Parts: sequence; structure tokens; C-alpha cells
Amino acid sequence: MRNNRNKTFVIAEAGVNHNGSLQIAKKLIVQAAKAGADAIKFQTFIAENLASKNAPKANYQKKNTRSKENQFQMLKRLEFSKEMHLQCINLCKKKKIIFLSSAFDLISLKLLSTLKMPFFKIPSGEITNLPYLEYLGKLKKKIILSTGMSTINEIKSAVAILVKNGTLKKNITILHCNTQYPTPFRDANINAMVDIKKNLKTEVGYSDHTISIEASLAAVALGAKVVEKHFTLNRNLTGPDHKSSLIPKEFKELVTKIRNVEIALGHGKKKISPSEKNNLKIVRKSIFVSKNIMIGEKFSYLNLTTKRPAIGICPMQIKKIIGKKAKRCHTKGDILKI
Repeated sequence: MRNNRNKTFVIAEAGVNHNGSLQIAKKLIVQAAKAGADAIKFQTFIAENLASKNAPKANYQKKNTRSKENQFQMLKRLEFSKEMHLQCINLCKKKKIIFLSSAFDLISLKLLSTLKMPFFKIPSGEITNLPYLEYLGKLKKKIILSTGMSTINEIKSAVAILVKNGTLKKNITILHCNTQYPTPFRDANINAMVDIKKNLKTEVGYSDHTISIEASLAAVALGAKVVEKHFTLNRNLTGPDHKSSLIPKEFKELVTKIRNVEIALGHGKKKISPSEKNNLKIVRKSIFVSKNIMIGEKFSYLNLTTKRPAIGICPMQIKKIIGKKAKRCHTKGDILKI
């Protein structure tokens, strides 16, 4: 999912933060592009196919949405129509940012297929949805799989279903994720991403639901190929995910710091860098004379010492000099010259 070998693919997870408004959705696209995101992702669903009419809300949804509506009513209000998809896709092309969406039911999955998504994002809640996984596997597309609320065996099972139905394993990127909004730092468990990579032998990434950006940066340092973070225009808007999202200036900071971490990770081989070469002679030491030495006198640790700068004999050679006789006089404080 990277633009090049060393660049983390950063997704601005707009989700349902458009609040059902095409105007807000377009503003999210513009701001995500300005912030440097590689892609912006929405959610595609038909409320009737996603939740029963009496489905309760999660606690975080109760806190951040209209108090009198249930989950079905909330989802109905947040549906993303086909026309909204088309207009947002066109705007993304103009702003040079990739349009993505997660489908939450088969009809929505088929819609995204007709819209020719560059790859598909499986939301955490669908990891045990066999018909969904089988259909998506047969599309033989690149896939990002979120794994919130999942065990390692459930992840293995989902990947096996995708592969059995035609998806190449090399085209699957698995995101470690914690499905709580916001995720407490104690539950972020970013090292689980490393465990997933070890067990599944796939590319990995991190879907970050914590309230800040530290977890995302740690994930990049640990090898995340994809980082996803919720994105909103204003955390004070009414909606299930606004409170656990970054606003534009914060998302821009996230992208900037991710790019800095990528640069700082470097090539991975220990050698002298160009920037520190000039300091080598200043910081390292040479062998110096600590007492006056007459011709024929033996060199010893009593009349030799080591000091900066490193413009003479390297102290690593001192044992080869100790015990030898001086061929000329040496003055205290001078750099040793044999």
C-alpha cells in the first residue's frame, strides 16, 4: 500500500464524520489532501442490511450522538449515497488523494466494486462474516484487513477464506486495531502488530483509535506499512467518531511526524553518517605525551595519555608503543609522533 518502498501509506479515516452531508464530505477531502494524507476513507452501508431496527448503540455512540435515536436510526442518517460516492471520487481525483470506503454489507461491497476501488478495506466487524469474505476474496483485489476485537486464530481464518477464494496473500495488509473509541493507551498493544506479521507472514499496519498520535508513530517505527487515523473538521460536531478524531492541523502534524520517523529509521546499517564525519576528529582522541621523555626512555602509561583531537596515533595502538624506546625527545603536552 506504500507509494514507494519506504513511505507509510497514511489514511484519513473520515468514516461517518460527514454527518450525512455531501458538503462536509467534500470539505473533509480537501482538508485531508492539504494535510498530506495518501487516502481518505469513508463508510458505505445500507442501514437495513447492517443493523436490526432495535440494535442498541455502543457506549461511545450513546455519548456522542442524538440521545433518542437507536443504532439503526443513527446509521440511517449517516448513509453515504451512490451520488455522494461519485462526487467525492471526482473531487479526490482533482485533489490527488485516493478515495476509499469500507463496505459493511454485500450490496455496498458490490457498489464499491462497480466504482473500481483501488483496494478494499475490511472493517473489523466483518472479520467473521463468511459470505462477505468469500465474495470479496473472489474479486481478487488488494485488501486491507482491520482486526479490532479479533484473536490471532480469527485473523488466520479470515485470511485463509480470502486466499481460498482467489485473493493473493501478498495482496493482503493486516491492520492491528483496538475497537474502542478512544482506545486507552494501556490497550493499544502495538506490539501485537509485530505478532501478526510473525504469524501471518503479511504486510502489517495500525488503525489508531487513541486520542493522540504517539501510537501511530510507534507503529511506523515497528514496521507499519499503513497507518489509519480518524479525521474530522471539528471534534465538537455531533456524531459517533468526532471525539476520537484528529482535526486538520493535528492530522497534518501526524503526517509530518510519520515522514520524519521514516527518514530517521534510515537504511538500517551501522556506519558513520555524513553529518557526523566532521565531528570524528574533534570527539575522538590521539596519544599525547604526559611527561617529558628523553631519548632511549621507554614509553609507558606513566608518560603517555590520550586526549582530543584525533589527529595523531589512535589510542587503539597504544599497547604496540608501550615498552618501546623513544628515538627522540618528547615534550609534555605534545601529540606523540613516532
